[in-house]
Amino acid sequence: MGVNSNHTVEELGGTRCAIVEKNISQERADFLTAILTGNGYTVVCAEAAPAKAPKVAEPAEGEAPAAPVLSGPVLLNLGVTDILFNPINAVFGRLLKSSDGHFVTLAYWNQQSASSDDEKPYFLASGS
Repeated sequence: MGVNSNHTVEELGGTRCAIVEKNISQERADFLTAILTGNGYTVVCAEAAPAKAPKVAEPAEGEAPAAPVLSGPVLLNLGVTDILFNPINAVFGRLLKSSDGHFVTLAYWNQQSASSDDEKPYFLASGS
């Protein structure tokens, strides 16, 4: 394990990748893919391992077996092939640009803002 647990490298779809986010929805994966491919990164998206189902007690004699637990929505893991990529450094270091040419801010990355207001420092953006 690395010194910084925020920078993980795993194999997705047979390719070693720096993990950007894990267990995300398809909509979130599409949003991040658009940002990352627009900045020249090769994105790999793979289905996350399903969560372990809780153990169900064996039914007693004469009881009907419990209904199977339906799985939730499909979750994805998203990574880039550049294993030196770190999303925290990329956002706070202003290394990524949005499609309209502005730097990607934390609020834009987290989809809390529809546009990237890069004129305001990140440490002032959330308090106003």
